[in-house]
Amino acid sequence: MTLLHHQSATRLFAAFVVAGLVLATACRSQPAAPAPSAVVEPQPSPTATAQQPVPTATMVPPPPVPVSGAGTTGNLTAPQAVELLRPSVVQIAVLKAGGKAVGTGVVYNAGGHILTNWHVVNGAHSIQVSFSDGSVVKGSLFQEDPAKDLAVIAVDKAGLHPATLGDSSRLEVGEDVIAIGHALGLPGGPTVSKGVVSALDRAISVQAGQELTGLIQTDAAINEGNSGGPLVSMKGEVIGINTVRISGGAGIGFAMNINAVKETAARLLALGPPPPSGYLGAFGSDITRAMAIVLRLPVSDGFAIESVDPKSNAGSAGIRVDDIIVGMNDTRIRTAADMAEFLRKNQPGTRVQVRLVRGDPFSGFTLVTVDLTLDRSGTS
Repeated sequence: MTLLHHQSATRLFAAFVVAGLVLATACRSQPAAPAPSAVVEPQPSPTATAQQPVPTATMVPPPPVPVSGAGTTGNLTAPQAVELLRPSVVQIAVLKAGGKAVGTGVVYNAGGHILTNWHVVNGAHSIQVSFSDGSVVKGSLFQEDPAKDLAVIAVDKAGLHPATLGDSSRLEVGEDVIAIGHALGLPGGPTVSKGVVSALDRAISVQAGQELTGLIQTDAAINEGNSGGPLVSMKGEVIGINTVRISGGAGIGFAMNINAVKETAARLLALGPPPPSGYLGAFGSDITRAMAIVLRLPVSDGFAIESVDPKSNAGSAGIRVDDIIVGMNDTRIRTAADMAEFLRKNQPGTRVQVRLVRGDPFSGFTLVTVDLTLDRSGTS
């Protein structure tokens, strides 16, 4: 590099340095005036509304689900529905000719009327009703409709809790439901099972000449002892009365729709209480054809006496264990149901001529006639 070139470069570099110093000096000597800030003159910021908080879902707790108010638009949980219905569900224990049986009932009104299936109390000599509070009271058959498989039981008890009855016409297939009942008579309170409405408006034949229609089909488990108990919607309303299950199928049970039940119950209540039934004081079971063959009986049906109330008119008249009643006045007695029907139609004080077969295969059988007066006891 020549001296000329070196001098030129030196002068150019010096010029850049001087310019840089001037700029730096200008920046230091002319600082920017401070802009107004919250430090100089505090201004209320938007967050000042925190002094008056806006209510939110986390600050205001949601209202509780009204468990005590069935029939609301909102659904209950299954435990809430069960707890709501618990005071309205009763156990019904009956003594029949064939022994003891257990069913379920629903408190219908505060006047002491309870709904159940007719087949639960048909032929019952005594009825005991157990409540959720632990009390047990005597019940009586108020009215019945065998064709509808519905019966009304009367009890003398204060402070009853009637169930809320819903509208079964609003049910939809697939809707969740709960079955409550004293399945198999197990101790410790009712059994609860949950399922859905499987179908509506079913019709089935339960015995010769009896067909039940308008039934609700459900897969909620229904077992022996559930009969007469409530089928409940998730609103805590009774929408059916559990009636029958199909033993040959899994998860197939039926309940009478509550609209039909309400109509039948109103009609039965309007009839008023029936006259008291007569009381025979002799208890037993059906004679079957197989039994007649094995024991070499002279009859193929009848009402076989298994026990006799010694204080009853039957005991006083000499009716004995192993006697077979085949007739009461002009009525042929073939089964325990025939006997129960005769007693329901004949009030205490009625004179009755009892025709019975007495004896054994070794000494022979004879036809005996016993005259007695029906007493007042049992379910009357």
